[in-house]
Amino acid sequence: MIDPGRREFLTKASVLSLSAILPTPFWSTDQRIKRQFKTCLNPGSIGVQLSQQALLDSAITYGFEAIVPLTDQLATMRDQGLDTFVAKMKENQITWGTANLPVQFRESAPDFRSDFSRLNETAYALELSGAKRMSTWIMPTHDKLTYRQNFDRHTRRLKEVALLLADHDIMLGLEYVGPKTLMSRDKYSFIRTMTEVQELITAINEPNVGIQLDTFHWYCAGESDQDILNLDPKTIVTVDLNDAKVGRTPDEQLDWERELPAATGVIDIEKFLIALLQVGYDGPVRAEPFNEELNKLDNEAALQKTMEAMRKTISIIE
Repeated sequence: MIDPGRREFLTKASVLSLSAILPTPFWSTDQRIKRQFKTCLNPGSIGVQLSQQALLDSAITYGFEAIVPLTDQLATMRDQGLDTFVAKMKENQITWGTANLPVQFRESAPDFRSDFSRLNETAYALELSGAKRMSTWIMPTHDKLTYRQNFDRHTRRLKEVALLLADHDIMLGLEYVGPKTLMSRDKYSFIRTMTEVQELITAINEPNVGIQLDTFHWYCAGESDQDILNLDPKTIVTVDLNDAKVGRTPDEQLDWERELPAATGVIDIEKFLIALLQVGYDGPVRAEPFNEELNKLDNEAALQKTMEAMRKTISIIE
């Protein structure tokens, strides 16, 4: 489900042709790069509530290729039903997406310690199910800590998290949050670009820590396809796809108001996806629109609309 804290914080550009982006020999019909990443169903980000079993059934019905692990439910399935569930996933060629990190590392030490004490059980449930990805987001401001103080806190705490997750063969992805409209929320600014989150990853210095990409944050941070091409694909843990509101510049976009991927064409998702193809990213891609109108739909309508948007998006590169 969507992190409840995230809900609180939370020029139309033309799409360039492939020939304008890439040399013709690279993208010729007989040399097209095969897509390796998987369309993943993440119900919380589209306003849908499903159990883990219903999530798998919905993925099969609507044609998604991966599902997010719901860690609390996987833990209860550990002693009964998990093997059958995983077998059903394999039978239908459904893979695991990325679980949310259930640890509040941003604020008080007691909150962090309390959540961290339960993380091993969660990670064990993921390990038994075969899920190997977990991610979290970095709030780009703080009301009390300076950039350096906040950076040091994130480094210490997320290193502890990473070390524990490594024991269960789990990668941790860190997502930067790009909108400038969030920067005035608190007294001190913090990480909001790909370069800055990479500096944090370097400081944590654990091989199982990588980056979570998001088209909206990539757009709001003023980044390009070259920024993605500079990444090692092994360090990309998960990817979120969405579009931005028409009539707003990147600096005017609001984190909690987005559109389904390829809905408006404001974000050049073609460049973004081609860069993922070129680096060889093979993990999950999920729709994360945070869209009020989508959230109002019933489950079936929301799932259908999301799958249609994902198919439209993927067709750009296929």
